[in-house]
Amino acid sequence: MKHNFGAGPCILPKSVFEEAAAAVIDFNGLSILEVSHRHKDFVSVMDESIDLVKKALHVPAGYSVAFLQGGATLGFTIVALNMMREHKRGGYLNTGTWSTGAMKEAKKVGVDAALIASSEDKKFNYIPKDYAVQDDLDYVHFTSNNTIYGTQFKQLPNTNFPLVCDMSSDIFSQVIDVSKFDLIYAGAQKNLGPAGATLYIVKDEHLGKSSSPFMPSYLDLKQQIDKESMLNTPPVFSIYVALLNLRNLIENGGVAEIEKKNIAKAALLYQEIDRNSLFKGTVETADRSLMNATFTLQDETHAAAFDLLWKGAGIVGLPGHRSTGGYRASMYNALPIESVQVLVDVMKHFESIS
Repeated sequence: MKHNFGAGPCILPKSVFEEAAAAVIDFNGLSILEVSHRHKDFVSVMDESIDLVKKALHVPAGYSVAFLQGGATLGFTIVALNMMREHKRGGYLNTGTWSTGAMKEAKKVGVDAALIASSEDKKFNYIPKDYAVQDDLDYVHFTSNNTIYGTQFKQLPNTNFPLVCDMSSDIFSQVIDVSKFDLIYAGAQKNLGPAGATLYIVKDEHLGKSSSPFMPSYLDLKQQIDKESMLNTPPVFSIYVALLNLRNLIENGGVAEIEKKNIAKAALLYQEIDRNSLFKGTVETADRSLMNATFTLQDETHAAAFDLLWKGAGIVGLPGHRSTGGYRASMYNALPIESVQVLVDVMKHFESIS
């Protein structure tokens, strides 16, 4: 058995893999990979997927949901274009690689990406808390969970401006109040489904209000939502697997129930990181992510011996991001607590023999 702590393509429930695999052979007499996105059977998939997103997150009236392509990286541009208003200025909280990228892409399409606060001074190992939000902003943008550095917002930014969030790596992992946001976007490949689809949840009052003179049809959320995510051929397979995963999530207690499990998994691992004399966490305790626990060895000369142990236990995906080193245990929704216990047992054993 493999214990998948990888930070990229998500771990999914076994039953979802089985249903998806069966549909590759036979979805409606054709493979899901060859069925037309205009066929009534896939239109039903799209409709149900959108409905289940609304059900799982209790999306209130006055919001629309879309499944697009391009990942959160294209979302950086989509957000800037669609939320641009008279000031052509967005406020950004910079807590890592992805928020840095969001600022960079916003500037390319004419948005003044104003820095509200940053944790770069300490290598992004904390979430900024005491800051003032500038005047004359069109929106405020933040990244809720930082996969590379292992930090996570525990409270929303305090602002009266429209709030935009890149929620790629923790959406569906904990209960959120969608009414507090004006636009949420998230790549599917962490807790929703395989790479290929990107989820958008947008307050309807913001659609079609952009002041940008540059607005390609594909990047216009109003056109996408008017066309029910069918402006062009959508990522059929990714959306279908997302549907299966959303069904599984709701059938097993929904987001509130998975949040309890995620808290328990994170607590188990962080307790061992703090207890074990050979390891240390890399971020401020109060800002630790439930999804991505980052840690290092106290003595890096022990790395080869530790790596041999966790690999021998069937653990995969544990090395930290190439820009940070160390270790990163990503504990997305479908990772069972038993896998976390395997890692904890390896860490304990390593301490006992070192």
